[in-house]
This record gives sequence, structure tokens and C-alpha cells, in this order.
Amino acid sequence: MRYLSLFLLPLLLFSTPIKVATYNVENLFDAVYQGSEYEAYIPGKHNWNKRMVEIKLNHTAEVICDLDADILGLQEVESDIVFQQLISRLDKVGCPYKYAAITHKKDASIQVALLSRYPITKEDDIQVSYTAGVRNVLEVEVDIEGNPLTLFVNHWKSKAYKGYESKRIQYAKALQSRIAKMPEKKEYIILGDFNSDYNAYLTLEDKINDTKGKTAFNDVLKTKVGPYLVEENEMSTVERGVHYTLWKELPVDQRWSHKFYGKKSSLDQIVLPKQMFDGKGLDYINNSFKVFKASYLFTKKGYINQWRYKNGKHMAKGYSDHLPVYAYFDTKSYVGERKKQNSQKIEKKSIAYLYDIEFLEDKIQLDDVVVVLKRGRNAVVKQSIDGRGVYLYGCANALEEGHKYNLLVEGIKTYNGLKEITYAYKLKDKGPVKYEKYRRTAETLSHKGMPQNEVIKEISGLYKNRLLYVNGKKIPIYFKKKKLTPPNGSRLKIHYAHLGYYKKLQLVIYSKKDFEILE
Repeated sequence: MRYLSLFLLPLLLFSTPIKVATYNVENLFDAVYQGSEYEAYIPGKHNWNKRMVEIKLNHTAEVICDLDADILGLQEVESDIVFQQLISRLDKVGCPYKYAAITHKKDASIQVALLSRYPITKEDDIQVSYTAGVRNVLEVEVDIEGNPLTLFVNHWKSKAYKGYESKRIQYAKALQSRIAKMPEKKEYIILGDFNSDYNAYLTLEDKINDTKGKTAFNDVLKTKVGPYLVEENEMSTVERGVHYTLWKELPVDQRWSHKFYGKKSSLDQIVLPKQMFDGKGLDYINNSFKVFKASYLFTKKGYINQWRYKNGKHMAKGYSDHLPVYAYFDTKSYVGERKKQNSQKIEKKSIAYLYDIEFLEDKIQLDDVVVVLKRGRNAVVKQSIDGRGVYLYGCANALEEGHKYNLLVEGIKTYNGLKEITYAYKLKDKGPVKYEKYRRTAETLSHKGMPQNEVIKEISGLYKNRLLYVNGKKIPIYFKKKKLTPPNGSRLKIHYAHLGYYKKLQLVIYSKKDFEILE
């Protein structure tokens, strides 16, 4: 029996998979003046003081305790002073981490760090740039019961404040340079806040594109090979330096951990090389990647419950503007899924096709799409004058009204009867076209079976009780901004309206410039 127990011991050590996570804690500063603080976190100003630090530490520790990761990468930790305070707080509330590491970049306002329940055998700073304020990458090796694992904790340059893509490329190049010097079969995990979407090659904004479309995350870190993102079932055959982003594990509408002015993004990443799929040492547990969504991390209105700073003053409320993400690993071999052949092939479809289906199984391409109306992040598009139109909800940022495009579409839905594209990306801008001919006149409103997602132009009528009376007909009309709603009984001239749908057809007015009140 004694020999049997000794034989089973190595297996028992891995009876529970290892949880690896990353969390941007949003500006965890201390109350000691060091001279490199952000203005809002200078001790003695903006209500930032010892009491406020204590509250921030408690809130951060609460998330970390509930997350319960075995290895946790952290971003936006000011210095070793507050890091040690966090470690002490975690120990005090019963969530101890025996091992820890942090970067030491001079002149940087914030550092990256790592907490571990496994021994740290090596740690180092990867110098990204000697420029003041540019953060280092933290390299840490941990010993997981005889299995050495390297973790690279990142916090790449933000897209704000002249955050050109070339600055993030510096980080990706520093990482790839270090990886090239490691033993070929060395196991490692790249994680952190990359300030870059998992599909950056499709979402890179023109104002920060100083690299002719080349992206740090997809092109330099090689999460994309050729025109497509690397697929999970390809990882066993890829070359060295190619990586798989775990965001691909989730449905497209769940690929976010951060919101900026309502725009969802996937800045927080866990990225893996082929070694984490090879059946040796540690392997990724398939489909274990998740976003940590404790209820207290959201407000009653569904926004991320970030640390509250209002009117130049800290409010002692909230947690972070990021959600943690995590994945599991084990000594058991990775088990993949059978994938369809040619899963990378993108079929070309028409807008009319979207009205025959409820959801997309695979991404599709829509060619020669004309933006007939664009307001904010939303738009109405058509492929032909007499063909169907469709509504782009929250995904038209990169498009320009009156231009023709080829689009990649990844998600659709039907919202209260209205067909919407929820995830679309610009593949090619074919330039401006004469798009007025794609808009409909008032005569359309007199037709039976009026199609939704048309743009109606230059109609006049009487507004009364949320209805517009035109040529003896009446149709519901909705003003997107309540303050634009005209007085009852007003005569209106509508320059442009979206023929949308909310339980029934209605005209939707988005902007003040789209209509006028007649005398």
C-alpha cells in the first residue's frame, strides 16, 4: 500500500488544474509621493490619501480573492511599495500568495507584476525602450511541481495620447526577440493588457495607423498567418513564434473585457505557443478561457464598475475599468476538437441572405456594400439600388457615408424585428459613389409591404402622437434623442430617416440635421 501511495503522489499533485489569469487593476497607487505619479494620484490632491488607498486595496483584494487564480499577472501597479501592501492585504484576508515579482522601470508611472502560488525560480525585466515612461515586460519562470513555465506579463502602450501602432510594435518585437533566444520546446504563456484587440488588423484606426496596416499583436506577435487569425487546430503544425489568442475560444459577442465610451474591446489577452498544445509538460485545457464577471464588477445599468473619479475627486467606489480573464492548464494532454475542413475559407454572400438566417455559423464577406446613411457608430448599407438594406449596429466606426466597401461580417441578430449586423470589419474601401440614388422617396411609404432598413429622404408631414401623417398615410416615428422630439402638432420636413423596426415599422430620426420644423 505504501508503494501504491508513492506511485499515485505525482498524479494527486495535479488533481486540480492550474488557473492562470491577468487583471488590469486600474491605477493601484500608494500614498507616498515619488514624483512619477499621474496627476490624479498625487498624495494630498484630488482626495487621494491613505484612506483612499486602503479602500482601493480592499476592492482590488476582493476581486483577486474571488478570482482565485494560481498565477496572476497584474497591470497598473505603481511600485513595489503598494505591491507589498497588496500582498499583505491578500494574506490578511485569507488569500495568500507566497511568491511575487514586479518590474522596476525607472520613470514609469506604473509597473506590471505577478502573483504566484508556485515558486518563482527566475525573474527579469525585458527592456522595451530606454525612453522614459515606456513600461518593461516582466519575465518570470515558475516551478510547477517540476514543470518549468515562463510567463511574460505585458502592458503595451495605450491607443490614447498619440498611441501610434509603431509604439506597440516595440513591445511585440522585444517579446519575439526574447522568445527566439529560448530553447525551442520551452513552455511559456504571454498575458496582460495589450491595448490591442485580438483582431487588431481589422480594427486599427486610421489616426494611429503609422505602420501601413501592420499590427503588433497580429503581424509581429504572429497571431495571424497570411490573411487569417491562427486557428486552434493549426497549432500543432505552426512554426516557432506563431501564437494563438484565446479570445478565439469564445463566441464573437462575448469577446470583450473592457469598454471605452460604450465600445467593447478585447485588450486583455492570454496568448499561447504550440508548446501548450503538444501533450508534453503543461497543456491548455480546451475551452477553459473565460472572462471573470462577478456581479459586483458591473453597475446596475450594466456598465463595468470602474474606480470612480468624478469632478477631479476620487469617490471611494468601484473596482477597475477592466475585467479579469483566465484559463486553465494541466499535465493532461490537450484535447482538441474536430474542425471543418477549409474553416478559414470565407464565403461571399448577399445582404438578402442575412434575412433568411437567424445567426452566422461562420464569418462571411459582403462585397460592394454602399453606406447609405451613417450616424455615430451605426449605419444603413445596401449592395444595390433595389436590393435589401441592412443595419450596422455599433460597428460602423471605420466606415464613411457614401463610400463602397467590402466587409467581413462575423455576427448578426434580430432585435425587436430589426435585422442587424453586430460585428463587421472593413476589408477594402472602394471609394466614394453617387449614393443618393440608394435612398427612397416619400412614395415608398405608400407601398404595401414596405421593406425595413431603407433610408427615406425629403418627406413632409404632420407630427402627432408619435405618428407622422404623410399623404393620407400614417407611420410611427421615433426620435433617437428625446430632446429632439418636436411639439405635438408640428409640421416637419424630414431630410433623412431610417425605416427601422421596433415591433412594427417606424421612421427613426438620429440627428438634428436630419429634419426641420416648418412654420
